[in-house]
Amino acid sequence: MLEKALTGSKRYWTWIIVLLGIIGIGFIAYMYQLKEGLGITGLSRDVSWGFYIAQFTFLVGVAASAVMLVIPYYLHNYKKFGKIVILGEFLAISAVTMCMLFILVDMGQPMRVMNVVLHPTPNSIMFWDALVLNGYLFINLIVGWTTLGAERKSVPPPDWVKPLIYLSIPWAVSIHTVTAFLYAGLPGRHLWLTAIMAARFLASAFAAGPALLILLVMFVRKTSKFDAGTEAIQSLAKIVTYAMIANVFFFLLEVFTALYSGIPGHAHPIQYLFVGLHGHTKLVPFMWTAAVLAFLGIGLLVNPNTRKNESILPFALIAVFISAWIDKGMGLVVGGFIPNPFEKVTEYTPTIPELAITLGVYAVGFLVLTVLYKVAISIKEDNAYDTGSH
Repeated sequence: MLEKALTGSKRYWTWIIVLLGIIGIGFIAYMYQLKEGLGITGLSRDVSWGFYIAQFTFLVGVAASAVMLVIPYYLHNYKKFGKIVILGEFLAISAVTMCMLFILVDMGQPMRVMNVVLHPTPNSIMFWDALVLNGYLFINLIVGWTTLGAERKSVPPPDWVKPLIYLSIPWAVSIHTVTAFLYAGLPGRHLWLTAIMAARFLASAFAAGPALLILLVMFVRKTSKFDAGTEAIQSLAKIVTYAMIANVFFFLLEVFTALYSGIPGHAHPIQYLFVGLHGHTKLVPFMWTAAVLAFLGIGLLVNPNTRKNESILPFALIAVFISAWIDKGMGLVVGGFIPNPFEKVTEYTPTIPELAITLGVYAVGFLVLTVLYKVAISIKEDNAYDTGSH
């Protein structure tokens, strides 16, 4: 089926070449980082996780969001999602690929990644994170490719795929839960030391991931003959709405607990993010941007008139997506390190090589996504043509 990705319009090939160019720039920057070490990044002794891990944390949520299509379609027989389940699974494959690459570039010595395989340590959350991420990638690859192959031949998927589909539901929840445990299990970081960290992760995942998927589906509808249907888009938009409301509610619970309790360790990271701490305010404009976009997105999505208006809907979804990206990326990761145990503030700014490597990883993800979507949409268009010609 991959041969479908080898044919396309001039615009399609231009996009592929642009992505390959960005990947090339990112790879050169990574070779520089590999030679010089992580000293070329903005990371320090006090802020040991930065832009790479922020992207990893966010993209795990995008990957987990595929379950928001799988549950209604396979468990509740909601046929309106039938056309876009495969697009959700392929988005998950792309997102997990990027997650793994961000972990790889964050490691000073990437060859040490084999230590996870050669010396497994079940008492480490990192071991379980590697296990669930790899497992989820392979489940989505097998399920997505097999069901698409069956659709191409106009036959039902083989029976052995069903157990894998059902397994993917708890597995999707597990990848985000285990990633949340990486943070919530660290006693020295007050911003992360909260029992609802996993719940916050899942709420933001089920908002940002489907928001991106709807934007992709709307783009595909404009650039091809494939139409997922308005009802599927609107149902998914409702999921985004409720998930984003839950996400904001959970965050406000954290703010209340931190500030009302008056415990300095809990209050200081929140103060740093929203009003600054000891004169350090680098993340303040970003966090307020995230807050405004979150409420703007919710306002537009809650109102049926603006949600159903497909010229306004994309702006609401972009607002939700960017808000979650800022909050769950830089806000959560960097904010957790500030202040350090000695009450000192060490701010973090990503460097140009760091940004180039990040763009390179995103370009790899979009290349994977483009190829998978090209294959899926070509097959769906062929099937629609065959059905129409009979």
